[in-house]
Amino acid sequence: MTRKRMSSPTKPGAPDLDSEIWASNTPSRTASIDRNTTETCIAIRLTIEGKGQYKISTGIRFFDHMLELFTRHGAFDLDLKCEGDLDVDQHHTVEDVGIALGEAFDRALGDKRGILRAGYFLMPMDETLAIAAIDLSGRAAFAVDTKVRTRLVGDLQTELVIDFFEGFARGARANVHVKTMYGRSNHHKIEAIFKAFARALRVACSRDKQLGEMLPSTKGLL
Repeated sequence: MTRKRMSSPTKPGAPDLDSEIWASNTPSRTASIDRNTTETCIAIRLTIEGKGQYKISTGIRFFDHMLELFTRHGAFDLDLKCEGDLDVDQHHTVEDVGIALGEAFDRALGDKRGILRAGYFLMPMDETLAIAAIDLSGRAAFAVDTKVRTRLVGDLQTELVIDFFEGFARGARANVHVKTMYGRSNHHKIEAIFKAFARALRVACSRDKQLGEMLPSTKGLL
């Protein structure tokens, strides 16, 4: 990887040209996942350094909407198609999408050298406030508190939001903590969580130019 040094601009609010050159000269991190079981068939194409572009179909429209805004707020590119046994229940579809999406990020990040590894974000959405914190630690753990008390939001069974984040934590081998701090609208509670999650993950996946290719762990393995 080559870097061209440029002096930082002195004008307040001007972009950090050195950071932009660092990013532009570094290959994009991508992954493809094809996960087929007797319950779901999932195909994912992911680019971490994306433009927020998406093509998503799970058969659950509200879930699609959450994954779309996750992609946009994370500045990823995501092509995701899932055909699941929705005639049985939504559980297999939502959980397996979480697992496969987590696996895609884990594969795209490779050995995780040079990444920030951890990130958090506090996301307001009108009257609602949500927080997300992520550590790409190589260990799966999760904690989810949506404060949603209705069975459905749109066509999504709301209890399955927990299963999605559990599945992602397993697939990505990550610590995932998301929580609604307060709010009135159940729609806003779930949406704020997905937006906070996307932006926290965006930070965790970002390259740390200060550490270069160093592994962000003293254990020697993530």
